[in-house]
Amino acid sequence: MARYQPPGGRGTQPRGMLPSRRPLPPPEPAVRQRALAALALGVLSLVGLMLGLGNLRRGIFVAVLTLLFAGAAIWLGVTASKKARRSGTARPRWAVSGVVLGSFGLAFSALWLLVLAVFWPQLSTYYTCMSGANTVAAQQACHSQLTNSVGGELSVLQNGR
Repeated sequence: MARYQPPGGRGTQPRGMLPSRRPLPPPEPAVRQRALAALALGVLSLVGLMLGLGNLRRGIFVAVLTLLFAGAAIWLGVTASKKARRSGTARPRWAVSGVVLGSFGLAFSALWLLVLAVFWPQLSTYYTCMSGANTVAAQQACHSQLTNSVGGELSVLQNGR
């Protein structure tokens, strides 16, 4: 037996289903560009952080730069979403992705800066040792030296001495 459907409508909704909402108009071009910029800066913050980890001295500058990129990505993504909501349009497609990638970039670059601040002498010694290590045995000795010095630093941090 077929259900009755009034003309021009869907009739009663099945239980548990929300009534369909009218689609929102697309966001303005400026808001879409802001969301796309948020996505691009979020991606740049992650890519820049990956590329900057090879050199210790350059790593500081890259970490600070990616921290700025990530903060800008979060700000642009959030403001794009707010502007779209205020104007009654759909949220731009890349706003949430920009915020998420920017958050990851912010977290990883802040973590890298924290690691550099705490373990700077050990990492500096390790990079100097590795630049002069020509054999596998010398590289293993550098790695062992880093492991021992970082382990000692962690025990000092845990004990508070």
